[in-house]
Amino acid sequence: MEHLKIVASARQIPSRQVTNDELSTMMDTNDEWIHSRTGIHQRNVVVTENTSDLATKVAEKLLEQTGTTAESIDFIIVSTMSPDALSPSTAAIVQGAIGANQAFAFDLSAACSGLVYGLSVATSLLTRYRRGIVIGAEVLSKLVDWHDRTTAVLFGDGAAGVMIERTSDAIGLAGEELRTFGDKGGNLVAGQFGNSNPFSGEISSLDPYFHQNGREVYNFATREVPEALESALKKAKVAADDVDFYLLHQANARIVSSIAKRFGQPIDKFPMNMGINGNTSAASIGILLDELREAGIIHPGQTIAFVGFGGGLTVGAQIWKI
Repeated sequence: MEHLKIVASARQIPSRQVTNDELSTMMDTNDEWIHSRTGIHQRNVVVTENTSDLATKVAEKLLEQTGTTAESIDFIIVSTMSPDALSPSTAAIVQGAIGANQAFAFDLSAACSGLVYGLSVATSLLTRYRRGIVIGAEVLSKLVDWHDRTTAVLFGDGAAGVMIERTSDAIGLAGEELRTFGDKGGNLVAGQFGNSNPFSGEISSLDPYFHQNGREVYNFATREVPEALESALKKAKVAADDVDFYLLHQANARIVSSIAKRFGQPIDKFPMNMGINGNTSAASIGILLDELREAGIIHPGQTIAFVGFGGGLTVGAQIWKI
């Protein structure tokens, strides 16, 4: 019987740090106000890179770690809400940059649930293919109004991903729950295109920046994420106590703490890094995973939960035996 294995992880974080103190010189805010509400002290932003540059570095690191040739990759999925362009896809740019000429490549848009949704698609593809790369990559700094303290304090840039392949080992994705709430999508929007074609009046206005109803998004996350996670645990036939670590999307420390309490789990099973990285949307779970693997905290033999939530509005929960 074929199963699935995460054989490697990698991350790429821009070197330019923007602290809360630096933001306080640009808008009416301060470190205490931001950190007490979000858990964020700083974030990293690009200086010269775009989304595909970060994603390409991740792909190169995955190949280097595993000694895998680019030609042996069957597919590349990049989950992003901040692509270089609508066409070519960010994944196609990565495919060309690393010389994966046997791979097909495409982008997936599910915002902060992007890596989980990407892994779900990849597991289906691996019934027919052998090896793929799934990356969450974001340059959210180009979607931020840097004078709006309700959004500018939240987001950062970064990328992370995994190489995944078929294996005969009894490991892999044990259960998942994916949910979308499109009727609530207006509570978190970004990157709206304008359209005033010559055959009609203005159809929509141009507004590239983030806008969110913070209270509604918070309530959504604390209500819907636990339900999706509970469903994934049941499908995997795993008790909450049996999960070694819960890797949640790194949006807000209060949300993570609330979910840990809801499941009666110690907070140290819910590692957090938004304090130094901010909210990196589709990249956040992968960045956290790679940090923990590099530190030897996460290792083979464990049961791990991946939980994404955000724009769409979307939720994705998976239970993995690694």
